[in-house]
Amino acid sequence: MGPVTALLASFSLLFTGGIAQTPVHAAGSLRPPINHRWIPYGHKRKSEMAAYARRHYGTRSNVLHPRVLVEHWTQSTTASPVFDEFRSDTPDIELHELPGLCSHFIVDTNGRIYQLVPLGVMCRHTVGLNDRAIGVENVGMSDSGVMNNTAQRTATVRLARFLRCRFKIQVRDIIGHSESLRSRFHHERVRSLRGQTHDDMQRATMNRFRAMVARTSCG
Repeated sequence: MGPVTALLASFSLLFTGGIAQTPVHAAGSLRPPINHRWIPYGHKRKSEMAAYARRHYGTRSNVLHPRVLVEHWTQSTTASPVFDEFRSDTPDIELHELPGLCSHFIVDTNGRIYQLVPLGVMCRHTVGLNDRAIGVENVGMSDSGVMNNTAQRTATVRLARFLRCRFKIQVRDIIGHSESLRSRFHHERVRSLRGQTHDDMQRATMNRFRAMVARTSCG
């Protein structure tokens, strides 16, 4: 270390309280390649989403305030039926509500990431969290199918790192769908749905996933 470098290091330690600082990565530098494949989300669907939010969360708004990232898998081997379902805006077969189901992103088996909906609006993907959660659908039939696919796993972890940094989401708030009831942000006004969840992306899987995301720091 030369004298100039040493002097700069001394000033750095002075202004950081003598604590070595971990390099901080800007969210933009973490952004993976994202392909836009927008689904229809016009006035009708926005109105339906606002009405849904009023019934379930007590606020008549379709605006998303991201605090949580929810990982799912699609229970399909290709992305096509997922795109078709999300585009349709028809009542879902489980709860029979509008708007139709959707998530903000799909990560295909080849690692290609598609964004379907702007991040400023809600999507229906996780009961109790739709007003606070970004949804990511991984094409696949199981946790292991997603996590053992190197291209897909790498892409969905990169996407999670980017979204975490962009919206200042805590690592503990990156969850699997199966963990929805454990989320500190979960809230649901409809009594019959307060215990409703799914079994995709189990806690053990997500512990591994969260450890991967946390390897990259952000501000």
